[in-house]
Amino acid sequence: QVQLVESGGGLVQAGGSLRLSCAASGSGFSINDMGWYRQAPGKRRELAAAITRDGITTYSDSVKGRFTISRDNAENTVLLQMNSLKPEDTAVYYCKAILSFSTGRYQYWGQGTQVTVSS
Repeated sequence: QVQLVESGGGLVQAGGSLRLSCAASGSGFSINDMGWYRQAPGKRRELAAAITRDGITTYSDSVKGRFTISRDNAENTVLLQMNSLKPEDTAVYYCKAILSFSTGRYQYWGQGTQVTVSS
C-alpha cells in the first residue's frame, strides 16, 4: 500500500526555522511532481512549493525567498526547508505526489503536519 508520511512540523517562534519531510512508502511506482500545500484555519488549501522530477521548482509569492523545496529521488522523499517563519505561515502542511504505476498516474496526499508560528 502506498503512503506519504510527513514529519517535521511543530511550534516555532517568528523568525525561526523548521524542516518538513515527506517520504513515499510502497513499491511499483515512480514519482513525478511533488509538492507542499498548506491550509490555514478557515482558508482554502494553497500551494506553497512544488518540484518536478527533474528538480524544477515553483514557489508561491508568499514563501518565495524563505522556503526551499528539494527532493531525493532515490529515497522517494521531498523536503521543505522553511526559514524566517512568520505567524501567517501557521497552517497544516500537506505533501502531495503524483505517482506513476503501470495502470496510470495517481495523486496522493499525506496526512498533514501542523506548523504553528508564534509572534
